[in-house]
Amino acid sequence: MTLSLFKDAKSWWNIQHVVKKIVNKRGIKKQVTAHTLRHSFATHLLENGTDNRYIQSSLGHESPKTTQIHTHVTTKGFSSIKSPLEGLDI
Repeated sequence: MTLSLFKDAKSWWNIQHVVKKIVNKRGIKKQVTAHTLRHSFATHLLENGTDNRYIQSSLGHESPKTTQIHTHVTTKGFSSIKSPLEGLDI
């Protein structure tokens, strides 16, 4: 799945229009945009252990720095990260 189709301005406008319509219909008071959903999608992928290169490709980014902006900093799962040294039988 790739989200790079959002680079097309008309597609992006159509998606934004649908999101605004749903937000208004549901009475959601928080500001929600298609871009907000894009950031959330990338962050959830990261939190679920998806490789940054896959996320970068899915979002259609050329630079990993751009992807880092979209994947909001999260500490979820930090406690489960193991050092490669922990597996050594010394």
